[in-house]
Amino acid sequence: MLRATRTSNLRLYQRPIFAAPHNLRIKLKFSSLSEPQGSYSLDEYCDDFLPWLEQKAGAKISSVLSIGKSAHGRSLFASKTIQTGENILKVPYCVQITPDNLLPEIKSLLGDEVLNIAKLAIVILVEQKLGQKSEWAPYISRLPQPGEMHNTIFWSEGELEMIHQSSVYQETINQKSQIEKDFWVIKPALQRVPKLLGDLTYEDFMHACALVGSRAWGSTKGLSLIPFADFLNHDGASESIVLSDEDKQVSEVIADRNYGPGEQVLIRYGKFPNATLMLDFGFSLPYNIHDQVQIQFNIPHDDLLREMKIELLQRHRIPTIKDGNVFNSSVEYFTIKEVRSPKGKGKGLPQSLRAVARVLSCTAPEELSDLALEATQNDGRLARRPLKSRSKEIQAHQILSLRITQIMEDYNAAIKSLTPVSSSSMCEKFALRKQIARDLLSGELRVLKSASAWLNNYCATLSTSAYHREDIGDYRTSPG
Repeated sequence: MLRATRTSNLRLYQRPIFAAPHNLRIKLKFSSLSEPQGSYSLDEYCDDFLPWLEQKAGAKISSVLSIGKSAHGRSLFASKTIQTGENILKVPYCVQITPDNLLPEIKSLLGDEVLNIAKLAIVILVEQKLGQKSEWAPYISRLPQPGEMHNTIFWSEGELEMIHQSSVYQETINQKSQIEKDFWVIKPALQRVPKLLGDLTYEDFMHACALVGSRAWGSTKGLSLIPFADFLNHDGASESIVLSDEDKQVSEVIADRNYGPGEQVLIRYGKFPNATLMLDFGFSLPYNIHDQVQIQFNIPHDDLLREMKIELLQRHRIPTIKDGNVFNSSVEYFTIKEVRSPKGKGKGLPQSLRAVARVLSCTAPEELSDLALEATQNDGRLARRPLKSRSKEIQAHQILSLRITQIMEDYNAAIKSLTPVSSSSMCEKFALRKQIARDLLSGELRVLKSASAWLNNYCATLSTSAYHREDIGDYRTSPG
């Protein structure tokens, strides 16, 4: 039994930040909590969906789930009592849509540079073009329309300005650029089959890519869209996940708790910050414990030792750093997670970020030479231990604290500019996106505040206590 993995735009387009764990994914839903009993109605539009899918599969997919409407859209609910450990759905591979469903006349026109996300997007586009003639029509017709999706690639320039302080802003631009490049790669090929997709537009292709990126699952058989499982909502505390049984050729879900009739059935999709959720899936959580923030750290141009510091940091760059942050230029981005305890060892602050701060605090070539020698004599990693000089150690962390304080001021200003949402004074779509932006910025500000509190406490502790490196902790083994 293998865990199925949801493969987001993030990984398919190989973006450098907010990298998701290989075995985790999340899906296009807003809820992280179960709906109370009786708070849903059956979706009459989907009454025939499960019977159609089971007939197509030639097998029973679920006898305990029904499609209903919740406060967050189409969802799956218990139609009868479900017990912990019960298998609640099985979707055979034969009714999952993969790049293998590409028509031969199109597949032969696509080169190796076309990735699976684009191929699967083309499958969706062809089936949409076929309309009711498509064998997948009951499924394709129920996929979200462009106006129903809130991924940031669909946001206007004015809406994106709301999140300008976050790295998601630039990531959105990068993602749209990549999709456009892919579009112009496949466009000439598709024009050779005009009856199928000769009139394909960039907007159509972007919508299809967003559908694939937010809904497709990955397993040993590659990317696939799994009908019916699409309707499951997310609960970060759930132990239920989508599993792939290669022997039985099915994807299935096992209930992790008891459900009464009428309760929404939830599974865990992944551990993602709001930045990833809104970029790839178009939603946010009011309080997301997985929030993180990207900060830019650079060596000032007026630093007399600038070139020496850059060379030293590059020379001691280790690809296998656990925190995933590396310094390979004069400007670099680091991922900060929430520091849970201001008195702890700084879990959430990347070791590599603190190392750069220590290097920046050096004012003499001899200090840089000492750091290089210490790294050589130990594990090769630079400035991972507290500096010998207490004043230098404090100065290094004050440099980092000042940078974070500056970023916090920008975030505070951005949040203040987002006036309370009033549905009577603005359209519903903009109101929702404004709330998503507020959730993102508030979560990242919370992370920054936790880092600031830890740094201030660290510096205060050094200022008032005897300075012994062993008392501060061995940061080679600290989670960072």
